[in-house]
Amino acid sequence: MNRALLVIDVQNEYFTGALPITHPVGHLEQILEAVDAATGRIPVVVVQHHFADADKPFFQKGTPGWELHPEIAKRKRDLLVEKTMPGSFTGTNLEDWLSEQKIDTVTVAGYMTHMCCDTTARQAVHRGINVEFLNDATGTLDLSNQAGEVTAEELHRSILCAQQMLLSEVLDVETWRKRL
Repeated sequence: MNRALLVIDVQNEYFTGALPITHPVGHLEQILEAVDAATGRIPVVVVQHHFADADKPFFQKGTPGWELHPEIAKRKRDLLVEKTMPGSFTGTNLEDWLSEQKIDTVTVAGYMTHMCCDTTARQAVHRGINVEFLNDATGTLDLSNQAGEVTAEELHRSILCAQQMLLSEVLDVETWRKRL
């Protein structure tokens, strides 16, 4: 098994911006633990989101919220992928790079569990790539919109259950780190 760690959208918007991640507790520390465990052992791919259209109130390229979290920015990475859609494969070089590196398994960490992490995991599976989804190194927030309301904990758990059903192997950072 040749794996790479995908660190998705660990950007300031989720800490000091409009979309503060609230669940699970300790999500950033677990992401950093995964990155530190992976560094020097397997490739680390950092994914950074921005919106191409200027009418969105967040993730505008060049703004403080768009910047990588300082702890991620200062760590070594093998590839930086810039994306404009929830899926890390859409309109990027990620699939080609993984193929060139002979990567057959990706480990998903980052934000948000229900959006970019879920979408990226599904895209990977559709491309024949195995997925490990880190339950304590992904995170989300409470949602309230025209469709209803859901707590961060409910949303996170629901996505993890759906991922484990047919898509990903859901596991914690400690178990994953022992595999490296």
